[in-house]
Amino acid sequence: MKKLITLSLIVLLAGAYSCKTAVKLGKKNRIVQIDTEYGAIKIKLYDETPGHRDNFIKLAHKEFFDGTLFHRIIDGFMIQGGDPDSKGAKSGVMLGEGGPGYDIPAEFHPNLFHKKGVIAAAREGDKVNPKKESSGSQFYIAQGKIYEPEALDALVVNINKKRTNAIFELERSRYKEELSKLQKDAKFDEFNAKMDEMKHKIDSLSKASTLVLTDAMREAYSTVGGIPHLDGAYTVFGEVIEGLDIIDKIAAEETDGNDRPVKDMKMKITIVQ
Repeated sequence: MKKLITLSLIVLLAGAYSCKTAVKLGKKNRIVQIDTEYGAIKIKLYDETPGHRDNFIKLAHKEFFDGTLFHRIIDGFMIQGGDPDSKGAKSGVMLGEGGPGYDIPAEFHPNLFHKKGVIAAAREGDKVNPKKESSGSQFYIAQGKIYEPEALDALVVNINKKRTNAIFELERSRYKEELSKLQKDAKFDEFNAKMDEMKHKIDSLSKASTLVLTDAMREAYSTVGGIPHLDGAYTVFGEVIEGLDIIDKIAAEETDGNDRPVKDMKMKITIVQ
C-alpha cells in the first residue's frame, strides 16, 4: 500500500509540475529572444498573426530551435533558420527540408510587410503550395536593402508584372489538358466557356496579388530597407526590437555554394514574455 501511495503522489506532483510549466497559448504581446554568438536578438511577435505567434511560442517552449543553425544566409537579403535537421549537421550538407511535420495556414495582413528586421515564415513554392502555407518551423529575418523612391516605383512595376506572368503560366498549365481535350473533341462552346473561366481566374488572382505600397511601406523601404518583392507572398509574423545590427553580422558570414555559412551559426530561442 505504501508503494502505491508513493507512486500516486509522484504522479500527482508530476501532473502539478506539468500544469505549472505548460506554455500559455493565445496570450498577446509575446517577445522571444534568439541568442547567437554575436549577441541577443529580441523579437516581438505580432498579435495580428496568432497562428504563427502561438506556433513559434509552442516550439520555443519545447526548445525545438535550440542548437539549430542559421542554415541559409544571403547578404543583402535575409538570414534563415528553424530546420531541425541542422542540429549536428555535418559541414557542407545542404539543409532546408526539415520541419515539425506540419504547415501553418498563411496569415497575410496589409500592415505587415518585409521591412528590415521582420521575421517571416519560409515555405514551399506556389506550384506545390498554391495556398502559400508556411513551414511549421522554418523562418527568416529580413535584411534587404534601402531603395531610392524612383527605384522603388520601378521595382513595384516589375514585381507586379512578374506576379501576373507567373499566375498566367501556372493557371495555363492547370487548364492545358482539359482545354486540349475539349478542342480535340470539337466541343467549342465548352472550350470557349473554359477559356473565359481561366481568364477570369487569372484576372482575379492577379488583382489579389498586386503589390500596392502604402506610405508606411515607402517610408520604411527608403530608410531602413527591406524586401518588397516578398510582400503578400510570405507571412510576416514579428519584428526585431533589439539587436538589429546582429542581422548584418550574421549575413556577412562566409557561405558555401548552398548559401550555408561555412562556420556553424547556432541559435537558442527563449520566451521573454
